[in-house]
Amino acid sequence: MKRRSFVTLAGSSMATVLMLGCTQKNTVTPTTSPVAASPTTETAQTSKVLRSGTFVDGEHPTSGTASLVEKDGKRILELDEAFKTSTSGPDLVVVLHRLPDIIGSTTPPAYPINEGDYVIIAPLQEYSGAQSYAIPENINLEEFQSAAIWCRRFNATFGAARLQ
Repeated sequence: MKRRSFVTLAGSSMATVLMLGCTQKNTVTPTTSPVAASPTTETAQTSKVLRSGTFVDGEHPTSGTASLVEKDGKRILELDEAFKTSTSGPDLVVVLHRLPDIIGSTTPPAYPINEGDYVIIAPLQEYSGAQSYAIPENINLEEFQSAAIWCRRFNATFGAARLQ
C-alpha cells in the first residue's frame, strides 16, 4: 500500500512537471507569433502615438523603433517587433534622455551619458522583439527627447532613438 502511494505520488508529481512544461511551452509559443501581431492592431485602435523614432547604433548594433504611446490613460514606451540589441550588456536598462541625439553628442566607443540627463524607466526585458514599459506619472515627457538602451555598469549607450 505504501509503495503504491509512493508510485501514485511520484506519478502525480511527474504529471505536474509534465503539465507545467507543456503550459510553459504553450504560453511561450503563442506570445511569439499571434500576440506580437495583436498589440499592433490594438495599438492602432486604442492608443495614441505621441512620438516615435528609429534606433541608431551606439556601443553595439541596435535596431528597431521606440514609440511613446498613450493607452487607456497610461503612458508607455514601446519597442517594436524589429527591436534588437547586443546580448553582451551585463546591466542593460531602458532610459529616456533629455538630448535628441545621444549618439552624436557623446564620445565613441562607449557613448557615455551624464547623470541628470536621463531617467531610467526599467531594466531591459529582452534583447529583441516587441516589449512595453510603463512610464511613471511623475515623469514629464516634454523634458525628454530620446529613448536609449544603456549599460549602467559601464556607462555605455548601446543604441538610441530620437523621439519626434
